[in-house]
Amino acid sequence: MPSAEIVSTEPATGAELWRGMPGDVDAEVARARASWADWASRSLAFRVEAARRFANVVRRQQDAFADLIARETGKPLWECHAEVESVIAKVDISVAAYAERTAQRRLEGALGVRAAVRHKPHGVLAVLGPYNFPAHLPNGHILPALIAGNAVVFKPSEHTPAVGEMLVRLYHEAGIPEGVVRLVQGAAPQGQALSTHAGIDGLLFTGSARTGMMLHRAYAETPSRILALEMGGNNPLVVWDPTDIHAAAIVIIQSAYLSAGQRCTCARRLIVKDGAHQPLLDQLTQLIDRLILGAPHDQPQPFCGPVIDNRAADDLQEAFLGLMMKGGQPIRRLDRPVEGRPFLTPALIDVTNVAQRPDEELFGPVLQMIRVPDFDSAIAEAGNTRFGLSASLVGGAPQLYDRFWANVRAGVINWNRPTNGAPSNAPFGGVGLSGNHRPSAYYAADYCAYPVTSSEVEQARASIGIGLKDG
Repeated sequence: MPSAEIVSTEPATGAELWRGMPGDVDAEVARARASWADWASRSLAFRVEAARRFANVVRRQQDAFADLIARETGKPLWECHAEVESVIAKVDISVAAYAERTAQRRLEGALGVRAAVRHKPHGVLAVLGPYNFPAHLPNGHILPALIAGNAVVFKPSEHTPAVGEMLVRLYHEAGIPEGVVRLVQGAAPQGQALSTHAGIDGLLFTGSARTGMMLHRAYAETPSRILALEMGGNNPLVVWDPTDIHAAAIVIIQSAYLSAGQRCTCARRLIVKDGAHQPLLDQLTQLIDRLILGAPHDQPQPFCGPVIDNRAADDLQEAFLGLMMKGGQPIRRLDRPVEGRPFLTPALIDVTNVAQRPDEELFGPVLQMIRVPDFDSAIAEAGNTRFGLSASLVGGAPQLYDRFWANVRAGVINWNRPTNGAPSNAPFGGVGLSGNHRPSAYYAADYCAYPVTSSEVEQARASIGIGLKDG
């Protein structure tokens, strides 16, 4: 498959970090197909031990791994260390999840018949990874798939090939057979070829809703293959009568601007009570103005870094301008402080008077404020989206949160916590354009193996008591 060379550059500096040719999808799928049966035949204890060795290998190289993630994504180094810690922690979480979600069960039936429930791996699973968490998020698919007995063909984002390459190397260094975890570098052509390849038994995807919808259509005529879609969100954050305005402003900052807004769970819409919002707005803008924007290794450490590349920055600036042209009132503009680099200042814009607001995920540091007259309107506005990933309420009594929880449609609903706060030992996923009811994290075990129900008896005994002619 002829394709252009893949080149990865550091977002913060523009320096070249990695260069290579796209991978051979057919060859990598064939290698995984030839290897998975032996891996699946190994005991669960064997596969779990291999996963624990992987955690130890990552632990020994966590500084170098975090440094590479920081350079290739532009995220602050402190955040990349947290990502590597999540990679390590995922092992114990995945082992526990497999034991709970896919445990072998035996039930006694009538006449000595035993009922057994066991799980089988699918075979070869493709994993398409994103650039915002290029180690943690694909690892959240790969580890559960390996523990279940699958082989994996992994294509990292074309923005983060170096991190993808290192992640696979760490698996191999841990003793997981090279044929069981394969790497395909590439861009859209390789992603399309891998996701629709006849040699895979399923696809585990993290990325945009647009790509996810294309994949869903492509899989419409292949119900034999598993498809798990983890997509984005146009996430609402409702702040209503907070007792601590400063704490509420901090939650808003964390929700909207962590990772330069490049988290699928970041708040995109801030919904506030009209007429009572000014004290909150004053606190929020003071904090925005204090946020340090910088390169990964800067001192003092920055709160957030650049977005992934100049094209993403250009698209965000164009979207922000579009909101202004439709009547949005900028409170903090989306400026480009470093010429030629994709650094963007955290932006806040009042879109209350914008008719037909675009229901899109602006994947960057852009927060849209919407003023509403009452809490019923706040709930209605929160649900005014095709997405359904995360939502959060800050403030209010428990009864108000109960109303919010019951009426907002999302897979992650928080109270007095950021929209992007989700524990790894719980399911993670969304509804609507945010997912296809295949939540990941603790529930990833559900889509990495399928249940088999068996009725078993040592000696065949059978009779037909009705419907036979006399003989």
